[in-house]
Amino acid sequence: MVPRVMTVASTDSGGGAGVMADLKTFTAMKVFGTAVIVSLTAQNSVTVKSIYELPVSFINDQFDAIMDDIGTDSAKTGMLYSEEIISAVTEKFQQYNVTNIVVDPVMISKTNARLLKEDAVSSMVNKLMKIATLVTPNIPESEVISSIKIHSIGDARIAAKRIYEMTGASVLVKGGHSHGDISTDILYDGSEYSEFPGARIDTRNTHGTGDTLSASIASYLASGMNLQQAISLARKYIEGAIKNSFPMGKGYGSLSHFWAIK
Repeated sequence: MVPRVMTVASTDSGGGAGVMADLKTFTAMKVFGTAVIVSLTAQNSVTVKSIYELPVSFINDQFDAIMDDIGTDSAKTGMLYSEEIISAVTEKFQQYNVTNIVVDPVMISKTNARLLKEDAVSSMVNKLMKIATLVTPNIPESEVISSIKIHSIGDARIAAKRIYEMTGASVLVKGGHSHGDISTDILYDGSEYSEFPGARIDTRNTHGTGDTLSASIASYLASGMNLQQAISLARKYIEGAIKNSFPMGKGYGSLSHFWAIK
């Protein structure tokens, strides 16, 4: 049976991030992707012009339509925007006993637009993250959640452990916002740390990187990989997508989602 993966996230009219990036990633991973869309964004490579939040009743209908018929082997979340949406999504995951949940706590876009309302952060931490298998914050998001300033790998380890203690979910602190030639992601699973280093790629074409990584991890989990394997393989995929990226628009360019497809 083809592995099934659900994205619960928002659209990107520019095609580089959000649900659009997730579905491209699912296709590249050769899994069957479904989507619960929670809001619509009018954005491109330069800016987010506006956000339209969908009614919770319609979000619930999408969940029910997928789960009553197709089901899912894993799920990932992206931009959820509000406390009301986060609460509804958490309840639906619990209702259908969804497993292998990867939470990408999207807060700020690369163009510095707020994608998670300030009053929704506590709901993200205290509700959704507590049922997650893995959360994948970047350094600024990790600092907000953990209240720890991250200047080094040691700080990232402390923040990862703090977030684990707050949520009970494994934590992957992504190192893309750090400095130096090597970017290192730090995983803490409640008992041990793992480091995933990689050469930093000098490019502006990074729109949707976080979405793509979390979608890839969820795909590998749906395919039966353990967490370590899923993260390692997903990092190889995202590195290839960045290396083969290309300009698209006037701002942050696009990843090459299909670089590995023969």
